[in-house]
Amino acid sequence: MVFPSSHSHHCQTNIQGIYGQIEESTGEREVVPAKKFETIDKYIESFPENVQSVLEKLRATVQEAAPEAVQSISYDMPTFKLNGERLVYFSAWKSHIGLYSIPRGNEAFRKELSPYEGEKGSLRFPLEKPIPYDLVKKIVMFRMKEIQDGKK
Repeated sequence: MVFPSSHSHHCQTNIQGIYGQIEESTGEREVVPAKKFETIDKYIESFPENVQSVLEKLRATVQEAAPEAVQSISYDMPTFKLNGERLVYFSAWKSHIGLYSIPRGNEAFRKELSPYEGEKGSLRFPLEKPIPYDLVKKIVMFRMKEIQDGKK
C-alpha cells in the first residue's frame, strides 16, 4: 500500500521490526504492509509486554485528560478524537513512542516539549527513559483548547 507523501510519517513500525523497517540514516521509511488493527487493544497487544504497559498508561493518561474523547484507529495508529477533530494519536517504534497532533501552546510549554521534538510536529519519547505522562496530559489539555477555539 502506498500512502501519499503527506502521510508518510504516519506509518508504524512494530518494535520487533516485523511489520516495517525504519532507515535511521536517511530518515526514509521502508514501509512493508502493516498489520491492520481494528481496535487500540489489538494494537497494544501486538507489542512486547514492556511496551504494552507504556502504551496502556499513555492511553489512560489521554483518557483521563479528555474523558469525552472518542478512541479509534486511524492510519493504523491509536487515535483520540474530540468533536470529530483529531485530538492526539500515538504509535510505538523500535526505540521510542511517537505522539502526534502537538498543540502550539505557549512559550514555556514549547520549551518543555523541545527535548522530545521529532519531525513534522511530532514528539518522540525514548523508550529507555521515563515517559513524561504529566507533559502528555498538558499536551491533551492544550490540544482540547485548540479544538474548542476552532484551530485545527
